[in-house]
Amino acid sequence: MTVSNPSITAPAGKAPVRQPAGAGAAGGTRKSLRERDRSGYLFVAPFAVAVGFFLVWPTLYGLWMSFTDQSLTGTGSEFIGFDNYAEAFSDPQVWETLLHTLWFTVLSTVPLVLVALIMALLVHTGLPGQWVWRMSFFAPYLLTSAVVSALSAWLFQPDIGLLDTWMTQLGLQPIGWLTDEDVAMFSIALVTVWWTVGFNFLLYLAALQGIPQQQYEAATIDGAGGWRRLFSITLPQLRTITGVIVVLQLLASLKVFDQIYLLTGGGPNGSTRPILEYIYDTGFTNYRLGYASAISYVFFALILVFTLVRLMPARKEA
Repeated sequence: MTVSNPSITAPAGKAPVRQPAGAGAAGGTRKSLRERDRSGYLFVAPFAVAVGFFLVWPTLYGLWMSFTDQSLTGTGSEFIGFDNYAEAFSDPQVWETLLHTLWFTVLSTVPLVLVALIMALLVHTGLPGQWVWRMSFFAPYLLTSAVVSALSAWLFQPDIGLLDTWMTQLGLQPIGWLTDEDVAMFSIALVTVWWTVGFNFLLYLAALQGIPQQQYEAATIDGAGGWRRLFSITLPQLRTITGVIVVLQLLASLKVFDQIYLLTGGGPNGSTRPILEYIYDTGFTNYRLGYASAISYVFFALILVFTLVRLMPARKEA
């Protein structure tokens, strides 16, 4: 007996064996998917190698080093358990520099969110010369920390600096912008706001441009004024991006190092010394790499806990 497929013959007395419809196509599809997966792995491989070599391995090695007494001089690498962590929690310098870091975070985060929002609202409302405002607000963010610190040091130079010169001309007493313990942190926060506010401004501006204009038109027809539209439409629509900006800014401010190190070196009298500078001094000035690693992981754990706590309300709303 002959079946419809000439390549298949049925045994005598039995029904012909038929292949499932689309079996060949399904096999070809699975083969093409496997080939595509292999191609994807090849494209991802260079990035994965770079992440593993420059991020994962240093992280794991630093964690192991925090349990040893390793020194930058090459002497000592014995396992000492949690001794470094116990010392870190009892070290007054750790808590003092952590408080300095938190104080700088408060001084910089609040204006970096509010000023960026005001700048974005002004530009979005249609100020004349839009490109000039956008460029002037965002341009400082493109500067490096070394350039910003050099310009700020010249502005804050005692007696002969630009700011003190203006104050003298106005009949005011010069201020120790970077030499007065009560003023230095405010000066650094002011420089940081001027330098980095452009990034938050850009995020707010993009969010404002994403708000549907129909909502404003409907509110205008209903008789809502500018302030009413701001508090009833604009600010509620910016709630999500504000949460993102706050988290990003908190993380950036907690990791402050460059501008403080270049402007004051942690002075005067250690009043502006952040915890990252203490970690740097411990590891590369006092040569205690193991202890510096332990402090850095304690700080990392605090940041991680803070971030998770901050993101919990957002996850509940979602």
